[in-house]
Amino acid sequence: MKTSDLSMYFVTYYKILHVTTRNSGLDKRSSAIFSHFPSPTDLFLRRLTNNSSNALRALHITLMTLLNPSLHGRTPASYPFLHLPTQSSTSLSVSSTSSRFFLPRRARPLSRSSKPWEHKCPRYRVSASSVECTEYGSGSGLKKYSIKVPFGNRDILVETGHIGRQASASVTVTDGETIVYCTVCLADVPNDPSDFFPLFVNYQERLSAAGRTSGGYFKREGRTKDHEVLVCRLMDRPLRPTMPKGFYHETQILSWVFSYDGLHSPDCLAVTAAGIAVSLSEVPNTNTVACVRIGLINDQFVVNPTTKEMEESELDLVIAGTDSAISMIEGYCNFLPEERLLEAVEIGQLAIRDICRGVENLVKTCGKPKMTDAIRLPPVELYKHVEDISGEDLVKALEIKDKISRRKTLSALEEKVLTILSEKGYISKNGSSIANEGLADLTEDEDEDEEVVDDGEVDEGDIHIKPVPRKSPPLFYSEVDVKLVFKEVSSKFLRRRIVQGGKRSDGRSSVDLRPIISQCGMLPRAHGSALFTRGETQSLAVVTLGDKQMAQRIDNLEDSEEAKRFYLQYTFPPSSVGEVGRMSLSRREIGHGTLAERALEPTLPPEDEFPYTIRVESTITESNGSSSMASVCGGCLALLDAGVPLKSWVAGIAMGLVLDTEEVGGNGEPLILSDISGSEDASGDMDLKLAGNETGITAFQMDIKVSGITLSVMEKALSQARDGRKLILNEMAKCSPSPSMKISKYAPVIHVMKIKPEKLNMIIGAGGKKIKSIIEEAGVESIDTQGGIVKITAKDMLSLEKSKELISNLTMVPSIGDIFRNCEVKSIVPYGVFVEFAPGREALCHISELSSDWLSKPEDAVKVGDRIDVMLKEINEKGQLRMSRRALESEPEKVTDKQSPIQIGTPMKENLPPVRKPFTKSSTAPATPKAPAPLKESNKVK
Repeated sequence: MKTSDLSMYFVTYYKILHVTTRNSGLDKRSSAIFSHFPSPTDLFLRRLTNNSSNALRALHITLMTLLNPSLHGRTPASYPFLHLPTQSSTSLSVSSTSSRFFLPRRARPLSRSSKPWEHKCPRYRVSASSVECTEYGSGSGLKKYSIKVPFGNRDILVETGHIGRQASASVTVTDGETIVYCTVCLADVPNDPSDFFPLFVNYQERLSAAGRTSGGYFKREGRTKDHEVLVCRLMDRPLRPTMPKGFYHETQILSWVFSYDGLHSPDCLAVTAAGIAVSLSEVPNTNTVACVRIGLINDQFVVNPTTKEMEESELDLVIAGTDSAISMIEGYCNFLPEERLLEAVEIGQLAIRDICRGVENLVKTCGKPKMTDAIRLPPVELYKHVEDISGEDLVKALEIKDKISRRKTLSALEEKVLTILSEKGYISKNGSSIANEGLADLTEDEDEDEEVVDDGEVDEGDIHIKPVPRKSPPLFYSEVDVKLVFKEVSSKFLRRRIVQGGKRSDGRSSVDLRPIISQCGMLPRAHGSALFTRGETQSLAVVTLGDKQMAQRIDNLEDSEEAKRFYLQYTFPPSSVGEVGRMSLSRREIGHGTLAERALEPTLPPEDEFPYTIRVESTITESNGSSSMASVCGGCLALLDAGVPLKSWVAGIAMGLVLDTEEVGGNGEPLILSDISGSEDASGDMDLKLAGNETGITAFQMDIKVSGITLSVMEKALSQARDGRKLILNEMAKCSPSPSMKISKYAPVIHVMKIKPEKLNMIIGAGGKKIKSIIEEAGVESIDTQGGIVKITAKDMLSLEKSKELISNLTMVPSIGDIFRNCEVKSIVPYGVFVEFAPGREALCHISELSSDWLSKPEDAVKVGDRIDVMLKEINEKGQLRMSRRALESEPEKVTDKQSPIQIGTPMKENLPPVRKPFTKSSTAPATPKAPAPLKESNKVK
């Protein structure tokens, strides 16, 4: 190998390593690391020997030593996990026409335990447990590796090697009696290059884990439930930033809950299991990912509380990350201040660090070699070609404010770049790039390609590969590479414009918000509606009020049927971004809808004050970033328009970040962006969504596109988001037309009655006959009875009042002396008659009480169907009523209100009339909801 070739090899190595560190969020440290290198020519002139592979070996050792301080002062032979190429294993042949570089096939990454760029902050010191190796199956040689890892105030058991041995990696994680099983598998052949890592995650909660089966006709678990989709998103979002660019092998993560004890939640356990499984697999990720839940119970933060403890918690924070930074947070709270949220995040980061360091020994013992040789990055010189062709035009295109116009201009510019490169002969006609092939595939000796097989039968699995003659690689770029590079260059130019020019694509500064317009009552027949517009993002929110039958039922691992009284459904049609596509419910729509739902839920009144089931639909009619937060703002206005008495107004905002501003000409300080648009979301390093009022937060979600951010950056983002929320609330108060603040005349009428629980049977009747007859007779929609509460739902007040009267007659407690007029004789027995004094209620009138004259039989005085007036004479110890007709035959002046009532259970004296207490029906109507308190002066725009 010539010295010039080795020098070019070093430069290529330098660039590839620089891109790798950039993808890992190590841009600031990489410049310091590479400053230790001498010039490429000097390095190799000093170390060049007769054997070219020795020079390469010296280069490899130098790079690894600088990146790993723990190797300083040690001999190359003592380097752990470092396998260097030798002359006998790999011969190098680098063409001068291409600088594409790939690590040799036998090269291995450095140890994970050493990270010179590690974030410095106080932490708990946890001693890593040793890995236990257990052989199972007598004489089988099969081994199971296990380790205990700290998980809050307890340990979890991580096991591998005994289940799913054909997968790239598989683990079982046990917390109490909850067991989660997770596998990672990779495709043998890489996909075509793209800007999106082909990662697929699936999570399933088997009902058998809780000793149950499905209640439907099909007993097999069906499609993924909404809460399982949310866990899939929790697993995907923190793992994706750790994947290197240029790795296109399709990766699938599967997770199942095999056992559930009802106390230890499996969601955070599944995220941690997925992070450990990826670290053990061949996927060349950068760091181990772990996840914990933080609760706030009795004003104390608790790491990984049980499900019973979470019932009393004011905070539900799920945080994921690595041992050095935060990757993802998501949670919900009850107007928690930003300072307290930061405290919870810091505690969660320390707990995650303990987990990541606890599994290091397991990864060192059982981890498979990483597929670093499969990383395929676009050629370095292609970036310069794209920048030279599109430079000025790209700057002008990014200044276009309208999203559709800007997108079409960038698309036309991309075609221009492809055309020019094609005319110059840089783009391959067949669409493939020689740069996509690994260096080891181009440089292996021919005698290594052929496996010698003796004559005779070939064993299963043996492969005979014919040698392929070597060809010099042509200078071609693939069209996909050009598109990927154009997108990265566009992102770089946009970041540079924001940092250097201080202006975004629409001319705003980093703290400015887009114009906000909102109006309510657009849909006359809907119970509540609002149209919220912020820039080019628009949400149409519609509220529907109903009874308990409209509640969303949930089938989960708990042995109880759960029903949601409030739910929000988010729809994102392709027309909202001016595209054509299929209409289907995506995981993104489920996640965004849940975020907006949990942001509004703390503002709702309790059920005893507002007994309606509430459904909110948010249809995104336009989208240019932050559509979920537009759903929060529009949903709040729609709820007020429907007459829901909210505790407080709520608004949402999305924050962005340019982390390494020095790379694009800045001073190196992170730049926080308020109210980001779609392009800023795609080109930025963070997407932080926050919802709440002036004083606290109700919901939050953060996704990081680099390896992670520090607490100081997050603190600045939270403070800037609070200022933005105040401005949004001020603009929402200017809504025109304003919310009606009253229940629509088209909404159902609901009235709640409280009765004694023992009276419920009188309302329901045998087999529900009585309650069905009341619904049919009164014309109401439904009557719900539960725990002494009767909830009547009707279309109008007339049917509601009639049903109230029927129920009151069934459940009333009559007093001695009450007179009942026009009572029908229902049946006759030898000792008297039974009269119906109230609908569905009968009482005995003894033969001696039918008349003041002597009667031989009841038929001498009345017959079935006659209507008579009776008075309640006696209530015996069993609660049975005894009526009297004879008592009403006395003179009217003897019936007065001054005499004391006769006590229950005492015999009735014939000539002593009781006090008259006639029944009066209740006319209680649903209370009108009060409007929320007006906004403070501090919210007004200056």
